[in-house]
Formats: sequence, structure tokens, C-alpha cells
Amino acid sequence: MVILSDECVSPHVAMAQRDHVRLEWLRPYQALERARPVAWTCFCRATVYELLEGAGRAFLRRTVQLDGKHEIHETSVRPINEARTIWTALLTGRTR
Repeated sequence: MVILSDECVSPHVAMAQRDHVRLEWLRPYQALERARPVAWTCFCRATVYELLEGAGRAFLRRTVQLDGKHEIHETSVRPINEARTIWTALLTGRTR
């Protein structure tokens, strides 16, 4: 399925800034059983990011869609406010 840019309703991640901070992406693990996505980037790109929250904690998930397969990585679990700050940094290209 192809999504045209004028059909996108979710944000896109900005290009990484020269001095961006690299996040540590880990293999998925059962971090929070009841975590739910509260924000996500547009599915029109090969890489989709999600902010997941639950039980007062949060983490980011990165899904790379490759030839019908999905490669998933997640950040470590953090307090919600910290994860939201990282989410904003990701969207603005200050972290990757």
C-alpha cells in the first residue's frame, strides 16, 4: 500500500541533526505487559517509531519494515516524562 504525503496524518521524524544523540536500541523484551502506544510516526516510511506507556513508565519502539519482515528494537524503560522528552527529541532530529 502506498500512502501519499498529503494523506499522512501522523508526524514524520526530522532528519538527524549534526550533533544528534544516539539512542541505545535493544531487542524487545517484556518490559511492560500493559504498555500501550500513545504516539507514533507515519507508516508511510520504512521505519516507524512508537512511544509506549504503562504503569507510570514508558519506552520507545522502532520498527523497520523490510521486504515483508519487521525488525523491532526498543529503548530501555524510563519514567514517562523522560521518555516523552526523548520522543520530542526524536521527532525533531536531536536524537536517533
